[in-house]
Amino acid sequence: MDHSGRVVIITGGSRGIGRAIALQFAGEKAKIIIVHYDPDESAVEETVKMIQEMGAGAEGHKIDVSSRDDVAALFKDVISRHGKIDVLINNAGITRDNLLLRMSEKDWDLVLDVNLKSVFNCTQAVLKPMMKQRYGAIVNISSVVGQIGNASQVNYSASKAGIMGFTKSIAREMASRNITVNAVAPGYIATEMTDALPEEVKKSFMSQIPLGRLGSTEDVAGAVYWLCSDSARYITGQVIHVNGGMFM
Repeated sequence: MDHSGRVVIITGGSRGIGRAIALQFAGEKAKIIIVHYDPDESAVEETVKMIQEMGAGAEGHKIDVSSRDDVAALFKDVISRHGKIDVLINNAGITRDNLLLRMSEKDWDLVLDVNLKSVFNCTQAVLKPMMKQRYGAIVNISSVVGQIGNASQVNYSASKAGIMGFTKSIAREMASRNITVNAVAPGYIATEMTDALPEEVKKSFMSQIPLGRLGSTEDVAGAVYWLCSDSARYITGQVIHVNGGMFM
């Protein structure tokens, strides 16, 4: 299949793993829609410029992906202007870490809304267009802690475990329409989010990685891009772990 001109939506795409994924798709001259919720436009503007310098189309949109109305409006606009959506990468995510005994309801709800409800919102918005064209690739970004858990991250772990179950269920629903749905579960990846972790948490993670190093955003992006390629058209409902052996 000639992938030039694919329309790709990436949530949380302005920096970190999302940016690395966007740059992977830029190599095929795709039309890339970056969704973000940064307080300012500096990161998304930089990402868009990087993509455009590679000869691909790019645009940035600031929306709250936990809002059904905001998501529906954006996806409708993308379809009206580009005529299709070929790939959806659900990557938006936040952390609000605390022990469960001290966790506020607000922090529980916020993490589940941004990390999990956004996947529901965006996936539901893209299914009818993909079903109509009888082609599509959806990749949801989960996490190793959705598989093994992590103290002080019960909200984050629950949201990422939810993504795994969501992925498998939608994969079963959409397989007959030639739409693949998979998840990638990164381990300890060097990003702004992991940089903010306490030093003792970082040391604990590092001691659990057989390969003895942090992962890079490019490590994750390569797996995501492969799942959206022709080489992976017979793969659906899978969780691909990119973690240096942290979970086997």
